[in-house]
Amino acid sequence: MGSGRLPGKVLMDLGGESVLARVVQRVRRAVLVQEVIVATSVSEKDDAVVAECRRMQVPCFRGSEHDVLDRYYKCAQSHAAGSVVRITADCPLIDPDLVDATIRTFLDEPCDYASNALVPTYPKGLDVEIFTMTALARAWRAASQSYEREHVTPYLYEHPELFRLVSVTADADHSQYRWTLDTAEDLGLLRKIYASLGNRDDFGWREVLQLMRREPELAEINAHVLQKAGHA
Repeated sequence: MGSGRLPGKVLMDLGGESVLARVVQRVRRAVLVQEVIVATSVSEKDDAVVAECRRMQVPCFRGSEHDVLDRYYKCAQSHAAGSVVRITADCPLIDPDLVDATIRTFLDEPCDYASNALVPTYPKGLDVEIFTMTALARAWRAASQSYEREHVTPYLYEHPELFRLVSVTADADHSQYRWTLDTAEDLGLLRKIYASLGNRDDFGWREVLQLMRREPELAEINAHVLQKAGHA
């Protein structure tokens, strides 16, 4: 709830549901995901997130607001996870088929970390990361930079000498599109996408791609927004 550019964004309305509800509902449709857990902070302002989780009947774990790596590790530990699929709550167009495809790659090519964002080919906002509990524990013990703690996974993908990394890429480069939620302009685009698709949330990312190609002016809504840098 404490987003710097768009405070409260994860509970904002998106076609009749909260952004968080859209993310949870979409990820729940991934066949290979065994359990969905919302990992939020102990900050008082995130009490609203906990209330929304109760409404959705989804497990919720509370941990450090700023040391998100610690929050992830303790959340995974409390649920005895063997591997973790990481989806950020500002991605309400996340595609369950893409989640499953990334998990299949992770299972088929033994590795410590797999992601469809290592090499950007998908629109921003479809990011899926998967890592073993062993890799997460190693990062939790060793990561010392503040950005490594805040952004959870940099210690993994910035140390290919320590971890086996696997990249999942699209059939073509679609990375020019921005479908994540960080600003009011992003929210405006996402609302138009949902409205154009009947405010359903069972559509796939290719349907959104077709919509953007039919109505190229949609991409202009947030084309000027710069992605917030995790670190320099």
